[in-house]
Amino acid sequence: MTQTAQMISFQSGTRQLEGYLARPEGEGPFPGVVIIHELFGLNENIKDITRRFADQGYVALAVDLFAGRNHAICMVRFMSGWLLNSLNNGSIHNLKAAFTFLSEQPGVDESRLGAVGYCLGGMFAVCWACTDDRLKAIAPYYATNPRPLKAVARLCPVVGSYPDKDFTTSHGQKLDVELDRYNVPHDIKIYPGTKHAFFNDTLKDIYNEAAARDSWERVLAFFGEHIGAKAEG
Repeated sequence: MTQTAQMISFQSGTRQLEGYLARPEGEGPFPGVVIIHELFGLNENIKDITRRFADQGYVALAVDLFAGRNHAICMVRFMSGWLLNSLNNGSIHNLKAAFTFLSEQPGVDESRLGAVGYCLGGMFAVCWACTDDRLKAIAPYYATNPRPLKAVARLCPVVGSYPDKDFTTSHGQKLDVELDRYNVPHDIKIYPGTKHAFFNDTLKDIYNEAAARDSWERVLAFFGEHIGAKAEG
């Protein structure tokens, strides 16, 4: 599918944030998805994922949570925010601002919006969705859970992908149990023999092609069901 992609900026309170926006050609209406990076930030890998979603018929926005700030300081703030108040912190506010920006783009159907996140970004996707009913589906990869865990009772449908024998494995297993408890539609899968960040094809010793392909197809199918973009593989 033909697409366009560009760096953009938008306001989040008093802060100017940056992002990478990719969209299919045409007037739409298109579903939208926010892509949340892992600890490496908004790099070429995340931009490539953003374009892949646009190829599938989404208007996709990858937000740069590190924009204009020191990487190490940001990581400390991210983790302290998760520990102190995982559901209401500066990063969640920035993601909500990114979501609002995406929903206001021409041709975007604001009733069909989701998010996908990797590691740090997966954690943010889950925590954010616990407090924002505008999200209709999320896809966390190797994510930790919010505190308290009972907050997931408010989650939208979830398609989650986790590696085996990783510090996030138990988080995926617990999330699966809790979503069953609260009757939240979900598809949680643990991939045997994979490592943290198995979806990142720039990490040659970690990337797992079979798991990455399977998880991508699951995300497309699940999002197709819940926010309406047809899965094409």
